[in-house]
Amino acid sequence: MKPFYVRELNVYPVGGRRIFLLATAVLASLVANFETTVATILPLLMDDLRMSLTEYGQIAALSVLIGGISAGFGGILSDRWGRVAILVPTLTVTAACNFLLATVDSVAGLFWVRCLMLFIEGAGITITASLVRDFSPRMGRAQAFAFWTWGPVGASFLASFIAGFTLPLFGNAWQSQAIIMGFLSLAMCAVVIWQIAEPSAALRAQVLQAEQAVQAEGHTPHGRLRELFRHPHLWAHVFGNTGWQVLYWTFAIFGQTILTTAFGMDAAAANRVVALGIVLNALAVVVVGRISDRIQLRKPFTAAGTVLTVAALAYFVAIVGPGVPAAQVTIVYALLYLFMGIAYVPWMANFSEDAEDVESRLQGSALGIWGMVVRVMIVVLLVVSPVVVKAGGWQTWLTVALAGQVVFLISMAAFRGRWSTGPAPRPTADYPGRTP
Repeated sequence: MKPFYVRELNVYPVGGRRIFLLATAVLASLVANFETTVATILPLLMDDLRMSLTEYGQIAALSVLIGGISAGFGGILSDRWGRVAILVPTLTVTAACNFLLATVDSVAGLFWVRCLMLFIEGAGITITASLVRDFSPRMGRAQAFAFWTWGPVGASFLASFIAGFTLPLFGNAWQSQAIIMGFLSLAMCAVVIWQIAEPSAALRAQVLQAEQAVQAEGHTPHGRLRELFRHPHLWAHVFGNTGWQVLYWTFAIFGQTILTTAFGMDAAAANRVVALGIVLNALAVVVVGRISDRIQLRKPFTAAGTVLTVAALAYFVAIVGPGVPAAQVTIVYALLYLFMGIAYVPWMANFSEDAEDVESRLQGSALGIWGMVVRVMIVVLLVVSPVVVKAGGWQTWLTVALAGQVVFLISMAAFRGRWSTGPAPRPTADYPGRTP
């Protein structure tokens, strides 16, 4: 017997109904990211708990590792038990954990609460990506994933906006933000619970090229996980993109720090530069996703965006140091975000389609494995990057991130899909998908 909040669809939704369900999945992504945000209160939290940056780095690393394990298992279970059955409890319980966070009065207490929150949250974010796939035929998948990426961006903006206006009202008490996030997250969870639905297992096992065409695979309800592990091109996707993510998470975690310490910017200017980069990235993913869907090409956009990122990052590394004009740094940093946006969404659509071609019933598992590997990388980044920066400066660590971009570029040779427009390739013998 399924929980009361699970609504399964036996007929694939089209038109406005499909767009509405996609929007609900994006809202769920925003909730999952928003309810675990601590960046806005971190300075106040560290001061109140007398916690050093090293201690916080260790807490963040361990909690992210736990979240990575959760992401892997959450994706697998969502393929077997359904997306919504797991998504709704994870969102709701994590939202409620914000009230528990507000009671923290020690470093140890913060550690246990963050581990609990990230363990629950890890599965939720993975499942929102699976839902986006379920409601996005290939003709619109890149654009759908583009909007999905607005979840973390929107969560960061929302948390910063609320903190900027409400912290002074509560005497700069960080606990106020945890309570506000708890109530607001629960309110958004209520909307998700009220509106969310998911395709049945039979529908998830079908490959959709467009709303009007459903390619029935004739599968049984559940796939075998080992089917994913025997295809090297899927591992090329997972590990190649993990290398790409080193730069993204370096900027996401340390972006303002790099600009202030390596280039001598003040904090306000650094935040303006980062904000500009995020805006350009948000626009790029939607525009490129739409073009990619229209001509049904993924790899050329991913390759072009990565090559441009490598070139811009190499220049950025070369100019690291004081005395560089702020305008020059701003332009290069913003271009890096723009180029990463060009590369990312077409890759995500490509990965989803390649995994779908191998076994359409295991989308959640494929995305969960990817999420788990990326989170392990973030743990390594949190532990290793401060050591590398202390020894060789940000220039050295950004060179490591540059190497990750090159690894991703090389891994594209193994991806399936076309490099140019033309007749659709014939399916391969081993599975009903696309050829290289």
